[in-house]
Order: sequence, then structure tokens, then C-alpha cells
Amino acid sequence: MTSDDRPVLIYTTFPSLEDAKRVGDALVAARLAACVNMFPGMVAIYEWKGAREVADEVTMIIKTRASLTEAVLEETKRLHPYELPALLVLPTEGGSAEYCGWILRETGG
Repeated sequence: MTSDDRPVLIYTTFPSLEDAKRVGDALVAARLAACVNMFPGMVAIYEWKGAREVADEVTMIIKTRASLTEAVLEETKRLHPYELPALLVLPTEGGSAEYCGWILRETGG
């Protein structure tokens, strides 16, 4: 497996499960992601534009390959309802060869 083919996980959050499903479905349909996992029920506390915020959010983990990282980030930003979405790329180390192969196949490899 080349470094461009290695799986990466992209972390983001959404204001609602509906928003997360809409973006996740678009990423999988475009073969930019093999799978997205959504975790409703997260509470975020943060500073935004000078005010302390407390918000319910949905966490999403996007499973893709390294070579698609920029395309996934761009498409997620384009579809995301937040002005400044949280987008963090998490490299992986190892994993099941079968599962990593599935990610490659599902993302056009």
C-alpha cells in the first residue's frame, strides 16, 4: 500500500444529525469516503466571536484515503452549515489489510 493509499480519518462536527447525514451521504455517493460514522449527543463548549458557547453537536468521522484528503476537506467545507467547520485529518497506523482494502475499493481504488 502506498502512502497515498493509506487510510485517513477526518474529524468534523455538525449542528444536527440531519446536516451530518446530508453531508455524509454526499461524500459516500461521490466515492470520497468509504464510510462516515455519526455520533449524536456530543456537547461542545467553546469561544466564538467573543462569547462562550455551549452547543449540542454531532461528531462525524470520515473514512477515506490520503490522496483524497484535500477533495474531502473542500467538499465538506462547501456543504457544511458552519462558517468555520472543525476539520482535522487523523493519519492512521496499520489496520486490517481487508478493511484497508475495502476503503480503497469504495473510494475508487
